[in-house]
Amino acid sequence: MPVSVKNMLDAKGRNVVSVSREKTIAEVAAILHENRIGAVVVTSLEGRIAGIFTERDLVRGVAEGGAAVLDKSVSSVMTTNVTRCREETTLNELMEVMSSGRFRHVPVEDAGKLVGIISIGDIVKARIREVEAESEQMLAYIAG
Repeated sequence: MPVSVKNMLDAKGRNVVSVSREKTIAEVAAILHENRIGAVVVTSLEGRIAGIFTERDLVRGVAEGGAAVLDKSVSSVMTTNVTRCREETTLNELMEVMSSGRFRHVPVEDAGKLVGIISIGDIVKARIREVEAESEQMLAYIAG
């Protein structure tokens, strides 16, 4: 049975660090650092995904605007065209999307609401578990 986003969220949890669009880039950088994460989801008052702010957005913002960008709102540099997935998305589908889009974080959405986030690290862990299970099944079959 293919591994799904739901399986990954059930294993890792559904907690997502999110911020409002009014937070400053400096505040959000501190949140990234404190939580040891590479991205936060920017949400609207209704809990809908408004954007995503990643380490890459931070670097781009500082490179383009200098240190003064740190006082601007996160909405000024966040990525607004956010690729999302659903719980039914398979591991292989998500690997393809992340690889072709060259990004490392994908918010999970259900009925327009944020319900989780999958990182490239989550993908790697799930794939390792999948390969280990396949290996055990093959060894059991051979030893059978």
